[in-house]
Amino acid sequence: MTEFAYLDATAQAELVRRGEVKPLELVDAAIARIEKINPQLNAVIIPLFDKARAQARAQAHATRPDEPFGGVPFLVKDLFCTTAGDPYHAGMRLLRDLKWTAKHDTYLAAKLRAAGFIFVGRTNVPELGPIPTTEPEAYQPAHNPWDITRSPGGSSGGSAAAVASGMVPAAHGNDGGGSIRIPSSVCGLVGLKPSRGRTSLGPDFGDSWNGAVAEHVLTRSVRDTAAILDAVAGPMPGDPYSAPPPSRPYRQEVGAAPGRLRIGLLTRAPADIVDVHSDCVAAAEAAAHSLQSLGHVVDTSSPTALDEPAFSEHFGAVVGSWTLRDLEYWGAQIGRTLGADDVEPDTWALADMGRAVSAAQYIGACLWLQAYTRRVASWWTEGFDLLLTPTMAEPPFRLGEMTSTREEPLRAFIRAVPTVTFTAPFNVTGQPAISLPLSWNNAGLPIGVQLVAPYGREDLLLRVAAQLEQACPWAERRPPVHA
Repeated sequence: MTEFAYLDATAQAELVRRGEVKPLELVDAAIARIEKINPQLNAVIIPLFDKARAQARAQAHATRPDEPFGGVPFLVKDLFCTTAGDPYHAGMRLLRDLKWTAKHDTYLAAKLRAAGFIFVGRTNVPELGPIPTTEPEAYQPAHNPWDITRSPGGSSGGSAAAVASGMVPAAHGNDGGGSIRIPSSVCGLVGLKPSRGRTSLGPDFGDSWNGAVAEHVLTRSVRDTAAILDAVAGPMPGDPYSAPPPSRPYRQEVGAAPGRLRIGLLTRAPADIVDVHSDCVAAAEAAAHSLQSLGHVVDTSSPTALDEPAFSEHFGAVVGSWTLRDLEYWGAQIGRTLGADDVEPDTWALADMGRAVSAAQYIGACLWLQAYTRRVASWWTEGFDLLLTPTMAEPPFRLGEMTSTREEPLRAFIRAVPTVTFTAPFNVTGQPAISLPLSWNNAGLPIGVQLVAPYGREDLLLRVAAQLEQACPWAERRPPVHA
């Protein structure tokens, strides 16, 4: 059971390719780890064990050479990425109680299957995903394996807890304000938010949150992050836009020399909206020193547009409007209008924010954010290659700190500010950004750092991330709760 636990997906797939392990052995071992560890972490909420074993048996006779991850067990976040015939609840009590089932695979799910991954379950998420912690009323909190009293982040918190604890080598996530990078930071993982349009949200969505949402994975190695991006990237029919194709496979960027780069360092919160914890400042500064030792130039510099205080107002208008639309969509699906009692207090409060936004105001917010994107992106034309920041302005936070009540329905949204202050701007700009597990504080908790590249330059991020992985290796670190 444990012999495969901390092999990354690339290594597990290689065992299958060489005939040293059968897919069913990997799947059975992953299921055993989930059954052992999940009661402590509540990361996997929808097991798909029987289907996974059936697929593994089929793959034993039909694994193809073009399947880069043939036979490797994988978990899917229970938000956006539907899988045909499986429960889909999006963190909602309503859908759980209705036993809602997805009718089709998304394009992303189909690409993951085509790469050879075997889905062993679906992971815990906050209701509809707008809050960066995973504490839904429908399934109760997921726990961080580094300290089970703390949150694994959100909205990909269940996936993060599962990967960090060794249940599976990689899991699906998506990121609309930091929801891959935040859980990666607090759970000690690699989390890449790709460029806007790099991965498809179809066929159900063209985009979401005005283009802020991106799909990808959480992993323990840079090479897995790169190779899985090769498997899932690329436009699909009807996508409203797509990122420029890479010049070569992303996996070839791992180990490639990035050259001598000029990197800006930002350790204070944009617009000084919150104080940045000393642990997070120290992590970014340590990463800066590592980059300098690798031959890069690091200067204290960042886009001045990040300090524009109106960002929160306009992005909030977009998130509130889309939350309202989510409730209207699910009301249409089940045949009745949803009320406050159907959802959690913060979900209803965000929808109320959306009700206060007129159509003209929504378009105005989108236009402001588009102009903001140009102002932020212009900094990279001034001779900088990357921006380095803490991923979050605070260390991993305790469960219960970021929840709302009927009396304080926006409490979670307000409390989330230190969590998303460094991540959300780059959802709006559509730039690729990666969180790397380069530091741990004195309490033994992981503190992630973020690197941001120009639009479409995941190749550059992956080269530098691989450099840092070699210089500051994290593969041997284990949380207290692990396989």
